[in-house]
Amino acid sequence: MTTRSGHPEVTELLVAWGGGDEAAFDRLVPIVYAELRRTAARYMSNERTPHTLQATALVNEVYLRLVQIRRVGWRDRAHFFAMAARLMRRVLVDHARARGYQKRGGGARSLPLDEAVTVAPETSRDVIAIDAALAALESVDARKSRVVELRFFGGLSVDETAAVLNVSPQTVMRDWRLAKAWLLREMGAHNP
Repeated sequence: MTTRSGHPEVTELLVAWGGGDEAAFDRLVPIVYAELRRTAARYMSNERTPHTLQATALVNEVYLRLVQIRRVGWRDRAHFFAMAARLMRRVLVDHARARGYQKRGGGARSLPLDEAVTVAPETSRDVIAIDAALAALESVDARKSRVVELRFFGGLSVDETAAVLNVSPQTVMRDWRLAKAWLLREMGAHNP
């Protein structure tokens, strides 16, 4: 089966890397880098300019964090991108917090969650707000929180998200709709 990145060996390289083959990771990176870069660029496109964190730096930070992960039982490409999505979320939130965007807004343009989730990437302030709302959602329904993380931060399709979570695509779509409504309500309660 060919992956979205066009290389059927991604899963084999992930399994080898998870088994301790460091050379497999070195062969994997060039294959998945372009896709990680596209995902990062999508997030960074609405950031204020000049922004101190560029898409390439975001991917490099995710790469550095991935290198530190040892002995992961990678299942497939979707599992890898799910982990990359989680790391990208952490990097973006850490960066936004470090820059003080939560307190001051950082001059970033605010996007409503509805628009951000369905159409455009978020700004730093939105990253923090979405992260906080996702943490609250996770305490209520962890799977719905993961659906948002995988789709919004990871850019995974409905089918890929279903594969990662081992549920049907219909369940992902239902969780996506309910999570989005829950997050909109949660964020609206804190941002009238």
